[in-house]
Amino acid sequence: MALVRRAPRLGLALGSGSARGWAHIGVLQALDEAGVRPDIVCGASIGALVGAAYAAGELERFADWVGSLGMRQVWGFMDFNLSGGMLKGEKLIAFWRRNFADFDIEASPLPFGAVATDLHSGAEVWLREGSIADAVRASIALPGLFTPVARGDGRLLVDGGIVNPVPTSLARAMGADIVIGVDLNADILHRHLQPLALAATPQPQPGEAAQAGAPAEAWDEDEPAPSRGADWMGRLKFWGGGGAPASAVPQVAPLPARPSVLDVVMTSVTIMQIRITRSRMAGDPPEVVIAPHLAQLGVLDFHRSAEAIEEGRRAAQAALPQLERFLG
Repeated sequence: MALVRRAPRLGLALGSGSARGWAHIGVLQALDEAGVRPDIVCGASIGALVGAAYAAGELERFADWVGSLGMRQVWGFMDFNLSGGMLKGEKLIAFWRRNFADFDIEASPLPFGAVATDLHSGAEVWLREGSIADAVRASIALPGLFTPVARGDGRLLVDGGIVNPVPTSLARAMGADIVIGVDLNADILHRHLQPLALAATPQPQPGEAAQAGAPAEAWDEDEPAPSRGADWMGRLKFWGGGGAPASAVPQVAPLPARPSVLDVVMTSVTIMQIRITRSRMAGDPPEVVIAPHLAQLGVLDFHRSAEAIEEGRRAAQAALPQLERFLG
């Protein structure tokens, strides 16, 4: 029996990243404009949400809705909860059911899959059947933010980005020969890699009334008196040796404001996902990686969709020459 050459099947693995996930819309739009049509789409977390809209043929209408989101609308979807997570997530999914397609995944116009995590066992769960809205709700259940989703088999499911932030493996299992992975977190750590600088305290000029350590009354009335507690580090003797003049002691640059509890939790989860993504991509790398630069967007900046979409479009266009090598 003769073997017949066939066109390779193209899979799209849309990664997790909370509000940065709107960049997926720009990626999909740029690919579409270039005539690149994925045969398979799968996603983790926000990637599952955008991927479901794309698989249902609703991307442009979904993009219009995303573009209309302001802070008021974003807060309107927040149904606060006292256990399991800050938000129940029911408002968002109810809105999806009313305004976008909800159907069995098996009937999807484009093969679709979502990734979730079993909260009890830590196992990766591939959602390939049942309601597409239910699959999305389970995949976006970021721990601490959304409550877990209880399945009929007794499982509690949370965000798929916990175990597989860019689900290349799922795309391959669904039959993809070539996988485009969209990594939304590639440059997040760069935002934090700014070392603290040491700056010497400027020496007072002769004749100035204000001297280091002078009482508040000696300062010019037009200048606010320094806080007695705010600069306590600067008044410490360098290495405790004593004798060094205050003007010679290097001062540590002021630390940034302390983050909120939510910032700490979300940034910690993001760091974990970055490490997992690097590990999994090393073992099963996608043929093409699209990595938008989105470090300036916070986890809940869903109202800043225009920035994310534009950056997703730019990153996809930059990756097109690499993709053409695989597609011919």
